[in-house]
Amino acid sequence: MVSKPFTPMTLGPLTLKNRFIKAATFEGVMPRGQVSDALIDFHAEVARGGAAMTTVAYCAISPGGRVHRDTIVLDTDRAQALRRLTDVVHSEGALACAQIGHAGLVANTVSNRTPSLAPSTRISAPAMGLVKGATAAQLDTVIDQFGAAARNAVDAGFDAVEIHMGHGYLLSSFFSPNLNKRTDCFGGTTARRAELARRVAERVRAEVGRGVAVTAKFNMDDGVRRGFWLTDSLPTARLLQADGHLDALQLTGGSSLLNPMYYFRGPVPMDEFIASQPAVVGLGLRVMGRRLFREYPFEEAFFLPLARQFREALSMPLILLGGVNELATVSEALAEGFEFVAMARALLRDPELVNRFQDTTATAGLCVHCMKCMPTVYTGTRCVVRG
Repeated sequence: MVSKPFTPMTLGPLTLKNRFIKAATFEGVMPRGQVSDALIDFHAEVARGGAAMTTVAYCAISPGGRVHRDTIVLDTDRAQALRRLTDVVHSEGALACAQIGHAGLVANTVSNRTPSLAPSTRISAPAMGLVKGATAAQLDTVIDQFGAAARNAVDAGFDAVEIHMGHGYLLSSFFSPNLNKRTDCFGGTTARRAELARRVAERVRAEVGRGVAVTAKFNMDDGVRRGFWLTDSLPTARLLQADGHLDALQLTGGSSLLNPMYYFRGPVPMDEFIASQPAVVGLGLRVMGRRLFREYPFEEAFFLPLARQFREALSMPLILLGGVNELATVSEALAEGFEFVAMARALLRDPELVNRFQDTTATAGLCVHCMKCMPTVYTGTRCVVRG
């Protein structure tokens, strides 16, 4: 008898061979935004390891929406280059998803050499300066750019598109009462703060049609005082469900802008972070790092208590993310009504883990939750224990 984690499941128009999705993890091997052999190898290894779908992160919708200069912009040229990646993933028996987004306040404008956008004007440490509130015309352009990136993802052979609505990136920042002080149709009430994301989801769906799955990485909780929390995130999720443009939500939390450890959990590898940065940035981390990187102890399935609120409130498919390391956790999540689980660090440590779960040679991953993989995003994301 095949156990439930290894039963096929539909995701919109797709059928995934099992319930395991490789979550978007910035791979750190796209110099100047180029599609490298290392990026292809990264996802080929995950596909061989048994995951039903692997997610390429992070594909910006525009040069200004990059996290930094070594981030892919999903334009027509990159779509052609990414076809090699999707072909390899498919040949290994898995599906491929492209995460698309605009980094907003998290974009390094010095590295990008171009301005970024925010809901409201404010200073941003990742941006290294002031980021101005977007005009309505600029937001119309953002919606168009999301549509174009989604269309390019289809041309590149991706089976699914994940819209980044989390972690303080642009769409996530519009959700936040802490960051969004607008008084127009994109600010004020919960519904108006959701307007930009809803228009983006509508445009992406229109561009890709019904033959490609569309999901969203969605913040349940920013982990920030006066930020986006259940009182806003649950009603926002209901709006997205009612619109009918998304096939699933992948539930996450935290803010790359204000509280990044909220969605990592574990000890802060501050010495490694400092060593990975230029001298000036490293000095700043020595002074301010402990204030920015608050420490949260690791717990298995740490987002599950929050995610249960969404499972109770919604009928649409949900993907559980956050500290999924044990096969028993996967079985529990599926028993509670989640359709899929997404794994990141566990598969960095052991890309073969899903296969090992299936052939019963493992019941838990090898990740020790040391968090020393975090600073490696600047030199090629990897598990330092694995080597």
